[in-house]
Amino acid sequence: MELKNNTILITGGTSGFGHEFATKLLNLGNIVIITGRDQTKLDLIKKTLPQIHTFKSDVSDAEQITQLYQQVTSQFPDLNMLINNAGEMRKISLHDSSIDINDITREIDINLIGPIRMVQQFLPHLKSKPSAAILNVTSGIALIPFPIAPIYGATKAGLRSYTKSLRIQLKNTNIKVFELVAPGSKTPLNDKFNNMDGFDEKLLMEPGKLIDTAIKGLQNDKLEIYPGIARLLLIMSRIFPAFMLKQLSKPGAKEMAG
Repeated sequence: MELKNNTILITGGTSGFGHEFATKLLNLGNIVIITGRDQTKLDLIKKTLPQIHTFKSDVSDAEQITQLYQQVTSQFPDLNMLINNAGEMRKISLHDSSIDINDITREIDINLIGPIRMVQQFLPHLKSKPSAAILNVTSGIALIPFPIAPIYGATKAGLRSYTKSLRIQLKNTNIKVFELVAPGSKTPLNDKFNNMDGFDEKLLMEPGKLIDTAIKGLQNDKLEIYPGIARLLLIMSRIFPAFMLKQLSKPGAKEMAG
């Protein structure tokens, strides 16, 4: 895929992968639009990257997605690429009775329902373009469960399955469907796991290097992109699934004991 002269919408663009994507894609000569829930963070990024276009929007809210679609497509009719990056990851003990039945599904609304709704809303517009792309950001945890983050893992496994089906259904269109299977990285998403018993921070990948790999993969039309140890996780999940699940059950084992 040619990664210049595109108009690209990135959800969750105020930090982590989203911010890295926005910066690097802008430098490649694209029009870049980011969303986020925090207006203060959006305003700060606008000061450091004045060429970035920002919209306050929450992917867990269907009405806000509809409003975002109307605003973006009217102001940027050449929009031809959607990066579903917004996500939340929590360490959760399912023994914790203080987590109510509404809060327990919060990550599902953001990480899984959000991208599905974004695609459904923007799909007709993207199909009208000569060349278009959708990139869904999943995780190495989509390949092997990470028990201390049970809801997050379920959402990323679900998004991976949805992305594969989406790619097949769109095979006769002008839209390329990519998946970034991201390994653990040094982003705010993983900060809450630092210093947790059994969690090795040395395995976390630098986000800039990860997004460089992702961009190279997009340019080479690699529909599934596995930076860093993600490729190893893919192989190990197929050959030694029980062993890998045992290893990933060690972080947070005391918290999950009940």
